[in-house]
Amino acid sequence: MIKILLLFLPVIFLMSFTDPEANVILDKVDKNMTSRNRIFESEMIIHGRRTSRTITSISYSAGNKQSFTEYLSPAREQGTKMLKLENQLWIYPPSTDRIIQISGHMLRQSVMGSDLSYEDMMDDRKLTEIYSAKVIGNETIDSRDTYILELTAKVGDAAYYSQKIWVDAGRYVPLKQEMFAKSGQLLKRTTLSDVKQVQGRWFPDKVVYKDVLKDGSGTEFRMTSVKFNQDIPDYIFTKAALKQ
Repeated sequence: MIKILLLFLPVIFLMSFTDPEANVILDKVDKNMTSRNRIFESEMIIHGRRTSRTITSISYSAGNKQSFTEYLSPAREQGTKMLKLENQLWIYPPSTDRIIQISGHMLRQSVMGSDLSYEDMMDDRKLTEIYSAKVIGNETIDSRDTYILELTAKVGDAAYYSQKIWVDAGRYVPLKQEMFAKSGQLLKRTTLSDVKQVQGRWFPDKVVYKDVLKDGSGTEFRMTSVKFNQDIPDYIFTKAALKQ
């Protein structure tokens, strides 16, 4: 009996340290990174080839269907507003006093000269809604153990055909992401850091985006205030709010 038990011990040991199912990991990531609604205040630091500039903003989001962003500084961008309703996007630059709809190929254009496109900002869906996933390995990043997941789009309107994502194994927050075209070409890379607990969830205070197809050192987001599950007035998510 003891000899038989000893034979099975290596199997039991391996089973206890097997990576959890990829979809379980992704679901835990979604629970940290998404919410019923949220209010972010942030600094977007755009690192160009020669100089950097900082743009501050406040953003309101309700689920993944509605979002509203107002740019606060510098003076050149102050008062510019952006509204997303379902799959439609409008921007209001006060210098033109016109509401402009962003659609089609324009969604791939850079936002304020940053490494993010309008398409990046549009897609707030949960990862589990967009991708199927599998665990392909483990790696240590900044002294944190991570699961490496390979994500493949299961919907036709995903911004990226596939992703590779490194998920903190203890806090279930992405620490690194790579986004790929259907051809397999790497398009963008993000690194996430300064992870803190906010209202009972883990969330990164700093995210650096890098469009690998353009010059510059990337675009850095620093969250100066993050609030989840807030009461947001309905009028915020209307076209009338763009000109207020």
